[in-house]
Amino acid sequence: MEETLIELKEIYKIYEMGDEEVRANDGISLTIGRGEFVAIVGKSGSGKSTLMNIIGALDVPSSGEYLLGGKDVGSMTDNQLADIRNRMIGFIFQQYNLLPKLNLLENVELPLLYAGASNTARRMRAMASLERVGLAEKWRNLPNQLSGGQQQRVSIARALAGDPSLILADEPTGALDSKTSRSVLDFLKQLNDEGNTIVMITHDSSIAMEARRVVRVHDGKINFDGDVNEYSAIL
Repeated sequence: MEETLIELKEIYKIYEMGDEEVRANDGISLTIGRGEFVAIVGKSGSGKSTLMNIIGALDVPSSGEYLLGGKDVGSMTDNQLADIRNRMIGFIFQQYNLLPKLNLLENVELPLLYAGASNTARRMRAMASLERVGLAEKWRNLPNQLSGGQQQRVSIARALAGDPSLILADEPTGALDSKTSRSVLDFLKQLNDEGNTIVMITHDSSIAMEARRVVRVHDGKINFDGDVNEYSAIL
């Protein structure tokens, strides 16, 4: 039995819009084990982005319980949430979120800088991370000197640098062409094969099919949770 990494219990996220109550997440319960590769899929407005923000400790639920590695994230202060994000979660964003004036090595070092790692440790770990994505020789380059696919690989290297418990990928192929998307998805699969836990958010069922398990969100609720073969059978 795999160890539980993510446990969501009856998660509600409710927004007041004038006189109206919007339930972005409406009683979501979900468990994800260490080493899983899970795609959370849903159309725009389904609640998947709200769920991603809660899983990523970027937001807290209105009610319900969220445990990450056994820690109760829902009751944390802003500073504690920032610490959890930095120590336990590696983020991969659709638009890469690289700082344009920093070279690749400096971009990858950022989470380690926030974590208080020494200069030597930062440099060694960041370079090793760039090596993993095949870009160590370009460490002096600025982000705008790279292709979109290479920039996304730097984003992956940055996510890996802090050796996080969870890699959270938000539409990681959304800004890429199909060939480059394929290489990024293959790399995420390789990371999962190496034991990394990956949660990927996408609106695209064909991208979700690259994961091992699919969770589909609709109107703030989970309406499918099963392995990828079960999901392909209902498409």
